[in-house]
Amino acid sequence: MILAVPRPSSYSQFAHHLSNLGLQVREDVPLRELTRFQIGGEVRVLAETSEESLFLEGMRAVRTLGLPWLALGAGTNLIASDDGFSGVILRFRGARVELRETSVYAESGAELQDLVDFTIASGLEGLHTMTRIPGWVGGAVYGNAGAYGNSIGAAVEGVRFFDGRVLRGLDHDGCRFGYRDSIFKHNKDWIILSVSLTLPPGNAEAMRRRAAEIRSIRDAKYPPSMRCAGSIFKNLLVSELPEPVAAALPPGVVIEGKLPAGWLLDQVGAKGMRRGDIQVAAYHANTIYNDGAGKSEDLRALIEELKVRVRERFGIQLEEEVQYVGF
Repeated sequence: MILAVPRPSSYSQFAHHLSNLGLQVREDVPLRELTRFQIGGEVRVLAETSEESLFLEGMRAVRTLGLPWLALGAGTNLIASDDGFSGVILRFRGARVELRETSVYAESGAELQDLVDFTIASGLEGLHTMTRIPGWVGGAVYGNAGAYGNSIGAAVEGVRFFDGRVLRGLDHDGCRFGYRDSIFKHNKDWIILSVSLTLPPGNAEAMRRRAAEIRSIRDAKYPPSMRCAGSIFKNLLVSELPEPVAAALPPGVVIEGKLPAGWLLDQVGAKGMRRGDIQVAAYHANTIYNDGAGKSEDLRALIEELKVRVRERFGIQLEEEVQYVGF
């Protein structure tokens, strides 16, 4: 379908067009307002809606005109450039979470914690260990978020998404979930709209107790006021490590078949490292936070230095969990 979208003479004109469609629109919005690191320059246009049909109209309009665009969720795993993003950011804020026959249905704009709480209250097991993981459902599916042996991908029955032209759906196998990975990470133009999950019954009271324990641990490790993205680097599958490294690991380091990236970082002196107002936590080498008026250039430089140190010491290339925009 070809939309009759007037070519704007300016971003302000296009913002007005999106507003006329029914989206909530702001111009020149600081990206620090949209990211957990609270870092980044301005985006020219921010358009939001909780109505799927309006979101799709906005997406089609942006794509028809060939404007630079980004679909953004909660911004918990995003590092935004100090120079900002000269384009359009669209956010789908649909946040319904409900039971549909034997499945849990959640829109991508729902808070992940709301989904976790809903499944616990419904006596459905599998997501309770993801308590206090920040972000929205869409981002959790995109990155196959998880903790303590569980990941959201294991529960996914199907995903609805927009591929840039039409609405489509994928079943569990089609999503190609891997460790902190999915098919959506490799097709960044595909925008997740909703997900259906199948979870086994469990003991709601036992899940609440376990969730409370995890909440205490995570709040101590990542206080809600801390301006960070949680873990910066992915943990590593032991089966994929160089044989000399795997053979030399001390007992007790490997957890559920994974080597914590924090252990490698600890060996190269990462704890407490600082560049400008960007700081590596003194208590956890895989946590980097904004300790003041942090800059993205300092954050990226510190991340790169940590990767170099680990590569030179162990011959291992660490991979970020975070995503970048505006660079």
